[in-house]
Amino acid sequence: MGGTMALLPPFIRASRISRAARTTAAPHPGAGLPADDEVLLDVPDDRLGPALVAAGRGSYEPAAALLTRTRERAEWEYRDRYVTRLASFAHSRTEWFEEWRAAAPRDPDLLLVSAQLAVDRAWLSPARAELLREVSPLITAAAQSDHGDPVPWRIALDHARGARAGHKYFGELWEAAVRRAPHHYGCHVAAKRYLAESWHGSHRECFDFADRAAQDAPAGSLVQALPARAAFAYLTDGCGPEVPRERLDSAADRAMALSARFPSLDPWPAEIRNLLVYVLVRLGRLDDALVQLRLIGPYATSFPWNRLSDDPLGHFLAVREAVYTGRAVPEPWQPRKGHGDRAHPDDH
Repeated sequence: MGGTMALLPPFIRASRISRAARTTAAPHPGAGLPADDEVLLDVPDDRLGPALVAAGRGSYEPAAALLTRTRERAEWEYRDRYVTRLASFAHSRTEWFEEWRAAAPRDPDLLLVSAQLAVDRAWLSPARAELLREVSPLITAAAQSDHGDPVPWRIALDHARGARAGHKYFGELWEAAVRRAPHHYGCHVAAKRYLAESWHGSHRECFDFADRAAQDAPAGSLVQALPARAAFAYLTDGCGPEVPRERLDSAADRAMALSARFPSLDPWPAEIRNLLVYVLVRLGRLDDALVQLRLIGPYATSFPWNRLSDDPLGHFLAVREAVYTGRAVPEPWQPRKGHGDRAHPDDH
């Protein structure tokens, strides 16, 4: 994988942190944790990695083929994650994407990446709401290109939140999304985040939504992690009425049960496990957090640590060291200004 990683841009490349740059000692391998300089950030899986490498070389065909397979096999969770990563890549490296658009402007997969890229670009602007309204036709085109795909509707839900759409319109989008995939994690995260913004401080309502969704979803569905997302929002928000401790523990327990269904040292559930570590540490459940850190192995993810620090990998490593040694967990635990759970369109 080393040759693969060398071709990826810095915001996607698996990052390494040198021992010389840190003041804390690396965890001992006997603890079941890899050394700090073996930990990677946002590693693509074995299917996405080659597509990103090819895109870095200017070739769009592997990315197009990858998304076609996810669409034909109805692999909606993979499709959603791959679209988000490919759009992020296209934001920085456009040559391969422009070649794809010129060669196949009506390709459903190209249209989907185009919609995600347009939303991402608009989201970064101070004129976000106005610019998001201008990209609505791109989302409509993506949705119309494949009527069974829920991912355009997840993008539409994020778009509606950024454009400050009303509840009635958002409800219509939500109904369209769940008709296509009742337990799609990305759509549920988008809906929870819209509700969090609409009901600022009303975390119990967000928990109610997350708990109902998790109870209705299969045991192996990523939606089982939705209550942990609600717990993260509550723990980082600092406002609203108190949520009972048992509800926070229940959210963590549910996410732990989901984590146990996946193999250890697997990049696919890594983001859920990283999120779970944050929640468990905040709840003082350090033994459980250490279990998750062992399951994570070398696969750190930007979220949730990039909400707390400009150096998400370094922050993850510092938390990991504190959990392992029993030392005080490093600050900060609250998001930096502008980096809370509701400030980003694509954290799933």
